[in-house]
Amino acid sequence: MKTLKLGTSSLEVPVIAVGCMRLNSLSKPEAERFVQTALDEGANFFDHADIYGGGSCEEIFADAIHMNSTVREKIVLQSKCGIRQGMFDFSKEHILASVDGILKRLKTDYLDVLLLHRPDALVEPEEVAEAFDQLEQSGKVRHFGVSNQNPMQIQLLKKYVKQPIVANQLQLSITNANMISAGINVNMENEAAVNRDGSVLDYCRLHDITIQPWSPFQYGFFEGVFLGNEKFPELNQAIDEIAGKYGVSNTTVAVAWLLRHPARMQPVIGTMNTDRLKDCIQAGEIYLTREEWYQIYRAAGNVLP
Repeated sequence: MKTLKLGTSSLEVPVIAVGCMRLNSLSKPEAERFVQTALDEGANFFDHADIYGGGSCEEIFADAIHMNSTVREKIVLQSKCGIRQGMFDFSKEHILASVDGILKRLKTDYLDVLLLHRPDALVEPEEVAEAFDQLEQSGKVRHFGVSNQNPMQIQLLKKYVKQPIVANQLQLSITNANMISAGINVNMENEAAVNRDGSVLDYCRLHDITIQPWSPFQYGFFEGVFLGNEKFPELNQAIDEIAGKYGVSNTTVAVAWLLRHPARMQPVIGTMNTDRLKDCIQAGEIYLTREEWYQIYRAAGNVLP
């Protein structure tokens, strides 16, 4: 498994993160098999959140991997907090309580990475800074990041938070590529030129923040997958053609498209199918040509200026 450096941290992590949002859809034997397959393939970076399954996904994971000190040393655990029923909450009290709950469910003493899960309109960055300091000093969290935050929101945090922001988890796929399209269509009057995220892609590259694309196979907001979907005939034809050239699956090519970007992203894979997981991991071995990357980009309906 190829690796990358997570942000400015010392963590060397797999280029594929294993998302555990749907782990509660598996039986206990299935969960054990899935986790073991990930480990066997070198995918030892696991992404969680306290809201996944209401916390049950973290509990299922800890049981499935048979968590103990020896196992813990071999894996990288990331979780997220800040989403509550009908609201977001980045208060110091909530962050600290959330981490304690996460650690208990994962049966571990520390998280390698904690992300703030989506922006909180009422965030008081001074409180976040206090929470991060306390978590770092206690050894409960080693590195920190965010999800779905734009450059100015990160800058506001950085004014108070002394720990580096090592990751930003953002929705990105071949069909949800506005952060890429806006950069291509600078100074144009078409829809693709609309900058909806404050140039977050370039910002993260400039500040060595690893982008973790979530829903790499989805179109819209969880409307469905584009692979094999009759709504995207040209895209699937292009992907299948390139997959045939390399002797891999369409899943592998879709992930390889993200990995080809020089931002050195770490896609979060949400599948619970072990074969598809292996296909995703294989993407790390495929390096698309510039022509192939743009062929796929255009086939998704993106127009070059």
